[in-house]
Amino acid sequence: MRTRTAARAFVCKVVSGSGEGRQVAMGARPVVVGADPACDLVLDDPKVSRRHAELHALEGGLRVRDLGATNGTYVDAVRVTEAVVALAASIRCGDTTLRVSAEPPPQVTPSARERFGALVGESLAMREVFAVLELASPTEATVLLQGESGTGKELAARAIHDHSARAAGPFVVVDCSAAAETLIESHLFGHKRGAFTGAVADRRGAFLEATGGTLFLDEIAELPLGAQARLLRVLEARTVQPLGSDRPVPTDVRVVAATHRDLYAMVEEKAFRFDLFHRLAVVHVQLPPLRERREDLPCLLRHFFEGRGVEPGPIAGDNLGRLQAHPFPGNVRELRNILDRAWVLSGGGAAFAALNLWLGSGVPSPFEVVDSTLPFKEAKERWVAAFERRYLADLYARYQGNITRAAEHAGLTRGHLRELLEQHGLKRS
Repeated sequence: MRTRTAARAFVCKVVSGSGEGRQVAMGARPVVVGADPACDLVLDDPKVSRRHAELHALEGGLRVRDLGATNGTYVDAVRVTEAVVALAASIRCGDTTLRVSAEPPPQVTPSARERFGALVGESLAMREVFAVLELASPTEATVLLQGESGTGKELAARAIHDHSARAAGPFVVVDCSAAAETLIESHLFGHKRGAFTGAVADRRGAFLEATGGTLFLDEIAELPLGAQARLLRVLEARTVQPLGSDRPVPTDVRVVAATHRDLYAMVEEKAFRFDLFHRLAVVHVQLPPLRERREDLPCLLRHFFEGRGVEPGPIAGDNLGRLQAHPFPGNVRELRNILDRAWVLSGGGAAFAALNLWLGSGVPSPFEVVDSTLPFKEAKERWVAAFERRYLADLYARYQGNITRAAEHAGLTRGHLRELLEQHGLKRS
């Protein structure tokens, strides 16, 4: 069964030698093995150097890099300096043998429900998401929601809040991409009067405003590295110190974060903190794009008709066929906007079969007029999504499907480019 939680994890385990059975979880960054207590996996072997080797689990294997160990690093009896080998290969450091294996992600039984809060779907993909959210919502666990623009990340965050013991408390939203870099820490943590130029009054900050409730950090990937470090301290200590204050204030907040970006790739590229990623992704939920759950179109259409108090009639015919063939780069938000436009063009009370649907070309011109009737964030997301798809389609075609060459030209990692191509329906996973 395809999971909608985080991608599979890996474990590096001592299979023979001193410390047999000892293991360490591997994530998006490499792990260092050696005798130094600061290493990720500490080996009590006199033939092992302080920092002996670095291991990095990749999509297609395991990268092994010797760190100048006196006695060398061996893969299946062959000494290596740096190599990419099969995941199941045996790695020998001194008299200790290691093996890396994939841990299957936790499996959950798909939910029987077809709605969770304002999220709607009858597909297996969505019922898997609902099952995870049902389990996570009543807890205090931090949740990371990942998905393309328009897949319903804020709706999922709101549903988590509404199904938790904090439902009566505030639900505070912070868009980490909208605040200026110089002000984001004040926005999150607050400030005292006079803390900086322009601070003419005290500000509580989002963490204190959300006391007793849930703080939703949207577009968490856009948070500057300095603010990431401070956010990690707040999450670990459960206290917040406003700018200009000399004393920390206790916080009572549950955090839900969201992003449309690939945080695994960002951790690899050191654009997002590894420790913060794992602090946020206690429960990691991937929201599927609409093109991967087209069977949900009828129930989504009924849901939007119900919201307007209009009887949809049969959800079938040419209109349904046109929607099922549409790529939906804007996902469910785009479907809602298509319907809103169709109701205007059709007089407001038309049934589904009578709607005058206008789907556009799918790939807008770069000179297309920006739709200022939309909120800034939504208009920006639609423009960025259209740009990404057009750029990636041209890049992929230019290099005739050669992802390695295309990634080098674009200045992206191979894995990140593959993820973007799959997100925009330009390459099958």
